[in-house]
Amino acid sequence: MRRIFSFWRLFALAVLGLAIYAAATTEAATVARGGPHVARFDVTGVITADPARDALLRELAADPSVAAVMIRIDSPGGTVAGSEALYEAIRAVAEAKPVVAQMEEVAASGGYIAAIAADHIVARGNTLTGSIGVVKQEVDARGLLDTLGVAITERRSDVFKARPSPFSDTPPEVDAWEEELLDDAYQWFRALVAERRGLAGAELDDAANGRAFSGRQALARGLIDEVGGPEAALDWLAANGVAKDLPVRQAEVERERDSWLGRFLGLDASELALAGTQLKRLTSGPRFYSILQ
Repeated sequence: MRRIFSFWRLFALAVLGLAIYAAATTEAATVARGGPHVARFDVTGVITADPARDALLRELAADPSVAAVMIRIDSPGGTVAGSEALYEAIRAVAEAKPVVAQMEEVAASGGYIAAIAADHIVARGNTLTGSIGVVKQEVDARGLLDTLGVAITERRSDVFKARPSPFSDTPPEVDAWEEELLDDAYQWFRALVAERRGLAGAELDDAANGRAFSGRQALARGLIDEVGGPEAALDWLAANGVAKDLPVRQAEVERERDSWLGRFLGLDASELALAGTQLKRLTSGPRFYSILQ
């Protein structure tokens, strides 16, 4: 009987904890509304394509009650295309009102792309940033399959189709083509940094060689504008015509956890789909990332 009572007590506590978590999650997922304010939008985790995120940013650009936007970044990067979409969405906001980027622990690679979309960049002295470059990662599963005694036969219409493959060697011509793809993405990233940060020549080479920098090192290289925290970001907004007494309100995408698995894992439908896509990428063709590992 004692064991039974103990079980139900623990079960009740677990249910109570889940209820508190659900309430907190529901509250945090509310998009900020109301009178004049500074909207704060968080860019966290791995950056991927997210139409709902981009739509919300464009909503902030059109909302007359939003006087300015603070983009708070804590991200190691993400896919090149997802970072590009986020950059364009933030630029759309910056064309309508002041935008300041405030970096936290890490704003590297795709996270840095989000930052340079803003009008002004503030980083902490020890924020990890930069990592300007592109990396392609692939899985070679042949050793594992040999151990398991599994043989896979591949046929393709052309040598370039569905390459590289985790199940076979990569031909030299495919390697060469992938180098071109990587360089194309890198040159896009590099040109973006040159345009937004006014860097060229040796200064650009020094900043855009894939290294990560502290906030202090990034400031010395012209990759950020100021070392500080949220207060420094708000001070910059105040110096650029935004009333200092305006409240800062969180703006987040409202999402529904519309499946039992999503509710169990705390993920919405798009996040579940993303998890499945990332798993599929481990055994599929080439994918390009700008992620600081």
